[in-house]
Amino acid sequence: MKILEETYQKDLLVRLSQGDETAFNAIYQAYSKPMYRRIMYLVKNMDVADEVLQELFIKLWINRVTLDTDKSFQSYMFTVAQNLVYNYFRKIASDQSLIQSLSFNSVNHYLNGEELLENKQAAQLLHQAIDQLTPQRKQVFSLCKLQGKSYEETSRIMGISTATVNSHMTKSIQSIKDYLLKHQDVAFLLMWAYLLK
Repeated sequence: MKILEETYQKDLLVRLSQGDETAFNAIYQAYSKPMYRRIMYLVKNMDVADEVLQELFIKLWINRVTLDTDKSFQSYMFTVAQNLVYNYFRKIASDQSLIQSLSFNSVNHYLNGEELLENKQAAQLLHQAIDQLTPQRKQVFSLCKLQGKSYEETSRIMGISTATVNSHMTKSIQSIKDYLLKHQDVAFLLMWAYLLK
């Protein structure tokens, strides 16, 4: 289905390539709603759709001089919009990798009692993660990470071997990482980024 009559559209595109803002506005009026619907169908988020739509028309204005008026403008717009959506999803995937990296590193680099008390949200989330551990792992984790005991001291206190302490710690940290990844949010990530300094 054609959005604009071909001759009229070609005239608008020629004028647009010369920097005519009225032509740009006419193209925007004709294309913004169908493009928004298409983008919204792909991203399923109104704010993201608004942002991608805005970026699409900014790109159109920037590239106005290089537009090929002999090729399908409608196809061009859909292709550019689709590429912008793909870029958005690539960025999200990249951000997710960063989120996972921050979350994994945070457990190893920031788990001592004093700093935890400075951030109630962090403390609450971490304590929930620790509560998921088995009683013995919870005790090992608490002694080693929250109280700062060495593996040797913990093994003496609990009457288990240092190797067992090590095994409990490895499994505890992995369990806590998994829990934190399932319960992450922006505030949590910002807090961990701050704590990793």
